[in-house]
Amino acid sequence: QVQLVESGGGLVQAGGSLRLSCVASGRTFSTYVMGWFRQAPGKEREFVAGISLSGSGTYYVDSVKGRFTISRDNAKNTVYLEMSSLKAEDTAAYYCVAKSDSNYRSSRLYTSWGQGTQVTVSS
Repeated sequence: QVQLVESGGGLVQAGGSLRLSCVASGRTFSTYVMGWFRQAPGKEREFVAGISLSGSGTYYVDSVKGRFTISRDNAKNTVYLEMSSLKAEDTAAYYCVAKSDSNYRSSRLYTSWGQGTQVTVSS
């Protein structure tokens, strides 16, 4: 497994932007499919985005398409989630995840989780 540490969360007004970062430990980052989940209070955990090993393939849940962008820098062991046009319903704890399975479109089989970073969007 890989150790993951997120940063970049905070309080932002509706319509604003934030960039989340997740740094992974170890020298095998490029062998992990990466993704982001989120969970709001009282709601189920939701798979937000996934990215392939090289970064050429990405997946987004419908509710964030066109507003969020996932990317990765394998040289820096880092995955990013750029969030724009934020809405109150984007408020949640965001978790960086990693897996060895190659299917970046699937929410299944993620084995490594970060501690989470809170994003709060005020309306």
